Amino acid sequence: MQRLDGVEDARVNFGAAKITVFGAVSKEKVEEAGAFENLKLRELSERSSSRRPFWKQKQNIRLYLAALLLLISLAASYTLPADHVLPVFGYTASIIIGGWTLFQKGFKNLVQAKFDMNTLMTIAVIGAAIIGEWIEGAVVVILFAVSEALERYSMDKARQSISSLMDIAPDKALIKRNNEEMTVPTADIQIGDILIIKPGEKVAMDGSVTKGDSSINEAAITGESIPAAKTPGDEVYAGTLNEEGLLEAVVTKRVEDTTIAKIIHLVEEAQAEKAPSQAFVDQFAQYYTPFIIIIAFFTAMLPPLVMNAPWSEWVYLGLAVLVVGCPCALVISTPIAVVTAIGNAAKNGVLIKGGVHLETAGAISAAAFDKTGTLTEGVPVVTDIVSFNTNEKEMLSVLAAIEKGSQHPLASSIIKKADSLKINYHLWEIDNFQSLTGLGLQATVNGTIYYAGSPNLFKQLHGSLSRETEELISAKETEGNTVILLGDTHELQLIVSISDQIRDTAKRTLTELNNMGIKTIMLTGDNERTAKSIGSKAGVTDIRAGLLPESKLSYIKEYVNADKKVAMIGDGVNDAPALAAASVGIAMGGAGTDTALETADIALMADDLDKLPYTIKLSRKALKIIKQNITFSLAIKAAALLLVIPGWLTLWIAIAADMGATLLVTLNSLRLLKTKK
Repeated sequence: MQRLDGVEDARVNFGAAKITVFGAVSKEKVEEAGAFENLKLRELSERSSSRRPFWKQKQNIRLYLAALLLLISLAASYTLPADHVLPVFGYTASIIIGGWTLFQKGFKNLVQAKFDMNTLMTIAVIGAAIIGEWIEGAVVVILFAVSEALERYSMDKARQSISSLMDIAPDKALIKRNNEEMTVPTADIQIGDILIIKPGEKVAMDGSVTKGDSSINEAAITGESIPAAKTPGDEVYAGTLNEEGLLEAVVTKRVEDTTIAKIIHLVEEAQAEKAPSQAFVDQFAQYYTPFIIIIAFFTAMLPPLVMNAPWSEWVYLGLAVLVVGCPCALVISTPIAVVTAIGNAAKNGVLIKGGVHLETAGAISAAAFDKTGTLTEGVPVVTDIVSFNTNEKEMLSVLAAIEKGSQHPLASSIIKKADSLKINYHLWEIDNFQSLTGLGLQATVNGTIYYAGSPNLFKQLHGSLSRETEELISAKETEGNTVILLGDTHELQLIVSISDQIRDTAKRTLTELNNMGIKTIMLTGDNERTAKSIGSKAGVTDIRAGLLPESKLSYIKEYVNADKKVAMIGDGVNDAPALAAASVGIAMGGAGTDTALETADIALMADDLDKLPYTIKLSRKALKIIKQNITFSLAIKAAALLLVIPGWLTLWIAIAADMGATLLVTLNSLRLLKTKK
């Protein structure tokens, strides 16, 4: 592909089984170049056609036929005279049919002086035929084909996670356009069309509910099995399941821009990105294969030339060394584990954007959390009201009426509290409303001047606060509350405690991380007292308070510069610089915000921390399996090569070692599919 005129670059995505060509080149030229590998062109928006079952694939049918011919030839060799040509014809046919694809690639590589496993196997099989080892040549071809089939099966299995994502969104939908209902392909649906979603149907496009109430199972996107309630104004995502009521939703994104489409695109990109261990293996293989060829050459040539040993015996051993040298298992040791892990994570609501981030997440020693919106809900709520007036509801009504004119984030929590108690605060006549910078608010309510604000405001108004009031305020602030006072120029009427509530999942998540030996850190701009209160409730081991955004960034950089692996967990918006500076940045709520998907290395699609321990466990397991795979494949090869010294290495043992290593690596990697939350 890269040698075609007009092609700037061509990249193979091993995990997605795709090749992407960049540049100005005709479709016909690309398809012609890809014909050798049986590659087919497909429009980006076109769904992949259903593939044949694994056992019916063309390569496997050739394998069955080659194995049958081998068995018939073996039977014939025992029943016919030793010099009969029929068994040889049978072995030759078995070799040609079973090794058809192998020889196509091998001969092409030989012409181009490229040495990979296809080249090594081609030389070995031809060599076996030349020295008359027909049976072993046929067995080597068949066992190599079995090894290749295992590799294809394992990659198909690993790719199933992402391919299942591609199939979850329907390709047609019922819409309302110009007050007329029609069923159209999703590719023809426009932004602004009204999507009609019936109970039991999957949502076809991303949109915003305009009519109806229902609950939607969003497990396909977020990994959460508990359905989410949907009312007008709420977002719905393509691929999710409407469980109850009839919904209408205005389409907000085209089919190629939906959340599920972005997830699929990002996962495919992630699977194509090489992990550090894969880069090491690729570099190692560059030197390993030529080294094996040199060893095989000297094994075949030196003993006969130097010690007058039999040529047939040592050429045979040299061919066996070539077969042992095939780096099949080594080459797939990392990518199969990475593809399996990333695919499994995507199915469970975690988007890992590359093998490098998968490996880094498995190696972290610390996890830093932004407090607001990450460890806490990010929405302040009223937690307690202390009244010095016999009519508490009336005073709360006055406070809500004053706060209605404020833009302060805490004002909305007071108004919500009043609404929840069904208090009517709209009847009050508000005059002379003014903001007292850094202190609070002042307003005339039905002719009486009221003040609402911090304890410092009332210390200025009243000269001081009573000891009991000071102690009460101090106790509330120690618990992590912000305190708002209401009163007039003479006396205090109300003390309202407001705090950002800790997420239900925070303590459980942090406990799991601490048990895994990961240091947990909370970074916040809050004062020391509030930070310690929230941190201790959540179970954080290290609390850093009073930090500006740039201070959070500096802290993360210090950690990274000390050669420590640290994850930063946030919402991907306010903490984007710290996420980028961390060894691995993890953002929550990827389903609801494009920013989280774009800025983070790993995105938790649900807006909670529940999937964080699972992500770390999966990453650690993947890292462990990658190391095991590399060790397995090299150890088995080394053990087989040692059999050269006593002359025990046969072509059978050589190919069995290669197939055994591939099988071990495959089965070991597929264990990652069983990793659950």
